[in-house]
Amino acid sequence: MSNVSQKKAVILVSGGLDSATTLAIAKSQGYACYALSFDYGQRSLSEINAAKRVTAHFDVIEHKFINLDLRAIGGSALTDDGINVPTEGVAQDIPVTYVPARNTVFLSLALGWAEVLGATDIFIGVNAVDYSGYPDCRPDFIQAFTQLANVATKAGVEGQQFHIHTPLINLTKGQIIEQGLKLGMDYSLTVSCYQATDEGLACGICDSCRLRKQGFEQADIVDPTRYQM
Repeated sequence: MSNVSQKKAVILVSGGLDSATTLAIAKSQGYACYALSFDYGQRSLSEINAAKRVTAHFDVIEHKFINLDLRAIGGSALTDDGINVPTEGVAQDIPVTYVPARNTVFLSLALGWAEVLGATDIFIGVNAVDYSGYPDCRPDFIQAFTQLANVATKAGVEGQQFHIHTPLINLTKGQIIEQGLKLGMDYSLTVSCYQATDEGLACGICDSCRLRKQGFEQADIVDPTRYQM
């Protein structure tokens, strides 16, 4: 299928396990994939390098990077060095690694680029099963944003309908990994750690590392993650 005849989609790619799998799914569904990543002042920029590896692996049409300074408002362990990343276990409530309005901002910019591209499909790797603490990973949020997208854009008011795809939202981490492997995903390319080194070595004890480890255990797959120790 040529790019001319393919339906276009914007995929949010952070460089982590979930977004990489989401890109693999969009690609498998025949979309011409346009990847969007953000340097928003997060602790670990190694995920940006991971995003580049993942998009090269799946040969996307274009990979765009946007610089945002979410450190200017802080309020998260990922954007404020004065707030420690928790390492005692997976949080049950909204964790301090929640970045205020992050997915709202990311989806808004993805929506803008989609409208410019003439695309009506946006993919985001939110998950509400293994890590339901983030309010902007819930189905209610996605539904509300979709309604916003269709009344807040020229394309929407002219009759086009935007669709926000969340193929991972009801999957466990193990199921996500299994699906990605079937689609040719190489998880050694990804970085999930909240405080990985510049070389991409994961700490192994933050919430994200713990969930990633659990996922590979659930899938009974050898964990390819490179850890600091």
